[in-house]
Amino acid sequence: MNAMRNRVQLIGNVGNDPEIKTLETGKKLAHLTIATKDYYKNDKGEKVEQTEWHRITAWGKTAEIIERFVVKGKEIAVEGKLTHRSYDDKNGEKKYITEVVVNEVLLLSK
Repeated sequence: MNAMRNRVQLIGNVGNDPEIKTLETGKKLAHLTIATKDYYKNDKGEKVEQTEWHRITAWGKTAEIIERFVVKGKEIAVEGKLTHRSYDDKNGEKKYITEVVVNEVLLLSK
């Protein structure tokens, strides 16, 4: 069990064009969402589709790949780690974010 770690793998469709930022250091940052689908049978035996949305963040070279090749609707696979953070918005309210910080992206659709 020593190999257990924070690792997430998702395959889904991009929900919006990625938001790309270039920091003062020149390093790139990408934010996007992807949708994954799962299916289950309800109490009546009917097949039900459930869609989950995931916030994705990528840095550096991975963000550059996303900037060049990823657009809304594209199917991608990502691998990274699940993170949680919080911040205070402009009204002083605490906001909480759960996201996947990606270290690898694989382009699946043409």
